[in-house]
Amino acid sequence: AGKCGACGPGYASPLEAMKGKRREPAFPNPGIAVGSGGGKRGPRERLLYLPCIYRNTGIGIPDFLATVDVDPQSPRYCQVLHRLPMPHVGDELHHSGWNACSSCHGDASKSRDFLILPSLISSRIYIVDVATDPRAPRLHKVVEAEELSRKAAAAFPHTSHCLGSGEILISCLGDPQGRGKGTFVLLDGETFEVKGNWEKGGKIPGFGYDFWYQPRHNVLLSSEWGEPRALAQGFHPGHVQQGLYGRRINVWDWSERRLIQELDLGSGSIPLEIRFLHDPEAALGFVGCALSGEIWKFQKNSEGKWEAEKVIVVPSKKVQGWLLPEMPGLITDILISLDDKFLYFSNWIHGDVRQYDISDPRHPKLVGQVFLGGSICKGGAVTVLEDQELQEQPEPCVIQGKRIPGGPQMLQLSLDGRRLYVTTSLFSAWDRQFYPEMMTEGSVLLQLDVDVERGGLSPNPKFLLDFGKEPGGPCLAHEVRYPGGDCTSDIWV
Repeated sequence: AGKCGACGPGYASPLEAMKGKRREPAFPNPGIAVGSGGGKRGPRERLLYLPCIYRNTGIGIPDFLATVDVDPQSPRYCQVLHRLPMPHVGDELHHSGWNACSSCHGDASKSRDFLILPSLISSRIYIVDVATDPRAPRLHKVVEAEELSRKAAAAFPHTSHCLGSGEILISCLGDPQGRGKGTFVLLDGETFEVKGNWEKGGKIPGFGYDFWYQPRHNVLLSSEWGEPRALAQGFHPGHVQQGLYGRRINVWDWSERRLIQELDLGSGSIPLEIRFLHDPEAALGFVGCALSGEIWKFQKNSEGKWEAEKVIVVPSKKVQGWLLPEMPGLITDILISLDDKFLYFSNWIHGDVRQYDISDPRHPKLVGQVFLGGSICKGGAVTVLEDQELQEQPEPCVIQGKRIPGGPQMLQLSLDGRRLYVTTSLFSAWDRQFYPEMMTEGSVLLQLDVDVERGGLSPNPKFLLDFGKEPGGPCLAHEVRYPGGDCTSDIWV
């Protein structure tokens, strides 16, 4: 792929993405900064796309896709440039992916033209044209829930990844009745019609959520959230004891499309975001477990089997004035820098974002940490009685005079690794339960400056996008995507 004369979307390798080394079209996409062709810093993102949610806020209007200006030289820096409302109310837009990414880099016939935008509650999948005008995306097609149900007996679509074949693979949380079911659906990359299930029979996991594939090791790994009927209206601790939440990494044979191994991470773990190292030769990655507050490393052993090892633990805090007497960090998002040097994750309940050096994957080293809201700040309802990590409760996070509502949740890193974007909404029903102030204040988008040499995180005091000030009323902004691809959507094969 690196030697192709006329390259497809993305970059030939993760390191070339960091450096901005690619062949640019004669008339560059206006939404993407042109790379420097080999300098030390990659192309700077100019636009972001974020799904913004109104479900559970009391405002009965459709969710929308926001286009945000993040060019520091622009007069509209840190502002919403465009809003694309969906045709229906109550979708719960969540995560998104692309019709084509770096997995298709060697195919000049492919281009990154469409954002694939599943709806977690309505089960619709929106196909959004971001190529005609990157600053004002438009709706191209709607894949209705009925098509997922009829052709794949699937519902509650979550993670979308493009494949080197040109197809689109989407993981689902359950079946149309709301029961847990870790199934996958395939979309045609041209027509966006549902082709059916990706898996070819055999056992199907009881739960689904996120996934990552690594063709050079003939493997796809998926994680587990919980039963849609249980989690859709909020979190109830009793549901964990009832077995309605996940605990496994599921290992699939990539070519045969069959489940071949289950790695049990323990009752109450709830493994969510799963990431391989970006190096396509790597047989190693990490998964974040929300409720247990653990990061597990997984890898292929000398016998060709996959195994998992706990490498980071965020201790729960003994508290007063909260839902439970012990408060977990609730690790809800993780990502890995394109050079596979740093691991980042967010503790949505405690309120901190962490940066670990993973040069030694078995012994990650904490090199950066910053609190951005959360439930244990001074002056709040919660009193921390016992804390294995902190000497005192952190100060509230205030940027441009605004006390940040909620806690840090979705993360996205710039290609060069120097800017980390953070949003504060997890899922509207859980937002309403744990951070009810977000229903009236909305969520925020923040930017952290990253020290990529020694490690370190610090909030950019000039960057605050307050989604409490939207024209339609306060909303909940979720996942961040760049028009040119990013380190959580592009997979190299």
